[in-house]
Amino acid sequence: MQRAPVDDIALFLRRLQWAALGVGACWLLWVLAPVLTPFVIAAMLGWLGDPLVDRIERTGRSRNTSVTLVFTFMALLVVLVLVILVPLIERQISTLIVSLPRYREWFTATAIPWLEQRTRLEISDWLDLNHLIELVRSNWERAGGFATTLLGYLSRSGFALIGLVANIALLPVLTFFFLRDWDVLVDRVASLIPRDYLATISRLAKESDEVLGAFLRGQFLVMLVLGVMYGVGLWGVGLDLGILIGIVAGLLTFVPYLGPASGIILGVIAALVQYGDWKHVLGVLAVFGVGQVVESYWLTPKLVGDRIGLHPVAVIFAVLAGGQLFGFLGMLLALPVAAVANVLLRYAQERYTHSRLYAGEHPTILIDPARAPVVPKADDAGRTEREVE
Repeated sequence: MQRAPVDDIALFLRRLQWAALGVGACWLLWVLAPVLTPFVIAAMLGWLGDPLVDRIERTGRSRNTSVTLVFTFMALLVVLVLVILVPLIERQISTLIVSLPRYREWFTATAIPWLEQRTRLEISDWLDLNHLIELVRSNWERAGGFATTLLGYLSRSGFALIGLVANIALLPVLTFFFLRDWDVLVDRVASLIPRDYLATISRLAKESDEVLGAFLRGQFLVMLVLGVMYGVGLWGVGLDLGILIGIVAGLLTFVPYLGPASGIILGVIAALVQYGDWKHVLGVLAVFGVGQVVESYWLTPKLVGDRIGLHPVAVIFAVLAGGQLFGFLGMLLALPVAAVANVLLRYAQERYTHSRLYAGEHPTILIDPARAPVVPKADDAGRTEREVE
């Protein structure tokens, strides 16, 4: 039974309305990006903390008490990170700037001649390493550090400074309310979903939550643990820049092989420049070897598992595309959007493989020749071998 043209037109108009609604939402998101940034950050923090709040609430405590405990823990964690990590990174970067002449001398006197001797290429002719290092050093000294650069930029715009202060002041307040009312918000959104699609959308929302949760809670914990392990290990080896190299390697761990590869390269260069012997190079290799064993056999199986489904290339593309389209807000929304898109693509593939378009009107059954029944051969008289016997 064929559908009437009126039904096709109605279906087309309904899909056109959804498309127009999506375009309008993207435009509104682009316009309100500066205002929405603290709300998105607070919503993500509320989503991350809600499972812990629910677990504490199941022990018999009230919702407000559970939210207060989780919120206090999150605030203390942020303060601890800022107090410890920010000065540490600033000191490491200052050490790097002071050490740039030694790295320049090592590259120009040792590394580049060694490469030229083995590759027969005149690298020093087209690579002005002295100019590059002096450029980095002069720009850093002129800026006076990250904090001075940021404050100088904000001082030129009073509205930007007021907006930043307002966002920082709003963030803990919004986070508290998202933590307290997260379950209520989820129930209200679920009540607006058409009943015919409730089961499907609930299933997709649950899968998206599992994928994103596995990535954020699992992969970020892996990055944190490996960053600490690499930093402490390289510091124990004796590298002046060991903590900075460990942090960089830990942050790049979500891309397979990129984190340890970059850490090994930077660590070996730092060991050769600072000490110039193979004993410290072997120490760097041992640190990353132990880290890879711990990641492969304990961290990733225990903390991440096989529920992510987000390829590292897709994660990088999502973050870069979100930043290009919507700025900092787009980078914040990149991972949730990528997780939902990944779940929707899997659902679309499932529907496609169960559709008539994939199976065809008359499916053909292929028989394995090895399992096909053996037909007895007949002679010229039409008798089979069994009949002759």
